[in-house]
Amino acid sequence: MIFRQLFDVVSSTYTYLIGDEVSGEAVLIDPVVADTDRYLSLLDELELKLIAAIDSHTHADHITALGSLRDITGCQSMMGVESVADCLSRKFFAGDIITVGSFYLEPIYTPGHTNDSYSFYLLSANQPMLFTGDTLLIGGTGRTDFQGGDPARQYESLFGKLLLFSDDTQVYPGHDYNDNSVSTIGKEKATNPRLQVDGKQAYIELMNSLELSNPAMMDVAIPANQACGTTIIEADAHL
Repeated sequence: MIFRQLFDVVSSTYTYLIGDEVSGEAVLIDPVVADTDRYLSLLDELELKLIAAIDSHTHADHITALGSLRDITGCQSMMGVESVADCLSRKFFAGDIITVGSFYLEPIYTPGHTNDSYSFYLLSANQPMLFTGDTLLIGGTGRTDFQGGDPARQYESLFGKLLLFSDDTQVYPGHDYNDNSVSTIGKEKATNPRLQVDGKQAYIELMNSLELSNPAMMDVAIPANQACGTTIIEADAHL
């Protein structure tokens, strides 16, 4: 397997490139439109063909590259069936399989941060990997105060789904703000302060007590991302 973890400095977003050496097929998870040229150069360097660009949820802090990558490469643009975006090539359900050559990504519905949040499971060379979007972060969890966010549902996504994976499962989040790149389920269960709660109600109270400012790009990013990022691109082209 070819694997690259890419970081967008402006939004602190992690984008993941997963490729298969034999077939030459690749997918990108959570690509950022400002980094489109970077992705294209890397795909060319690694001699990979992009077959899908996937968003884990509707982002509020950056513009997605789903539309630009689809238009340039002909790849499919994908999100979960709960997404309101009508520009997608395919919407997947929990338990569907996204095939990348000889590898398989399994979408896991993990709402709470947003109503359309998904994580993705991949088993490579007997190493389990979870791409957790904004549901489970390293040392934290995604906020639950807008876009259909719900701390009770996030608790269920965390404790009823993600934290049930084996302790050695690698955790690759959608963001990090403290120079962390990867964790494990075991480490997060032991050290993540958001997970050291005494049940669902305590988690709800913890998340509801947070006083967070809105993401700077929220008013622009959400409508643009509901159009696969093409709205902002087209607007810029006419400036």
